[in-house]
Amino acid sequence: MVEIKTPEQIAKMREAGLVVAAIHRACGEAAVPGVSTKELDEIAAKVIAEHGAKPNFLGYGGFTGNICTSVNDVVVHGIPDRETVLKDGDLISIDAGAIIDGWHGDAAFTAFVGTGHAPELIELSRVTEESMWAGIAAMKKGNRLSDVSAAIEGYIRRQPRPASGKYGIVEEYGGHGIGSEMHMDPHLLNYVNKKRGRGIKLVPGVCLAIEPMVTLGTPHTHVLEDEWTVKSDDGSWSSHWEHSIALTEQGPLVLTAVDGGKAKLAEYGITAAPDPLG
Repeated sequence: MVEIKTPEQIAKMREAGLVVAAIHRACGEAAVPGVSTKELDEIAAKVIAEHGAKPNFLGYGGFTGNICTSVNDVVVHGIPDRETVLKDGDLISIDAGAIIDGWHGDAAFTAFVGTGHAPELIELSRVTEESMWAGIAAMKKGNRLSDVSAAIEGYIRRQPRPASGKYGIVEEYGGHGIGSEMHMDPHLLNYVNKKRGRGIKLVPGVCLAIEPMVTLGTPHTHVLEDEWTVKSDDGSWSSHWEHSIALTEQGPLVLTAVDGGKAKLAEYGITAAPDPLG
């Protein structure tokens, strides 16, 4: 069953989404050489508390952080700790979430630590982020779930190949429904799998977390002994971008973007739905 939200529930999710945006802003500014991932986690915890929200990652399945901090070849679900100290030239993907009155927000971004990053790393993050926006733009009334998957994969496949030879679209993980829980049906692939069919029809009230994960090599991953940290099989570095989106009668609303997605959606000729919080 896919949870269909009312406008009032979407407004609550927008509140949670803006908390997530605040976490991203604070952690992005703090992600500099010499800072540990645990320090970033503590910053996130402070932002969540200041907004009267609750963390949705902390305690989830036994997870010990308020955010996921995934550095370099860690694709997703990196656990914040004191030992992992950011270095100049690192990539870090920060995945954050928050709950307001039982309604969830969830989003991730990739940050560059320090300076001097190779052009292919900068392009990796750009391609991953833009593929997410291509997926968001495909979240139209009457489309199917697979249309979002096709838009994500299609954008990535159209890009010039990196020096490593290919972009790996991670297959073991993908996007998901979001609302009264952080992870809900439907599961959203970041590539087209014809065996799965076209998926649900997108109707007003459907909310999705769209989150491509892309490496500079293999699409395959493995989980470390901590049962959380996911690394690329070949050690290639990766990027992860995510937003939570509500489809409304007026169009898509990017719940975790400060402007509701207005600027980026305009590039696709799409008008973002009005912000329910004004």
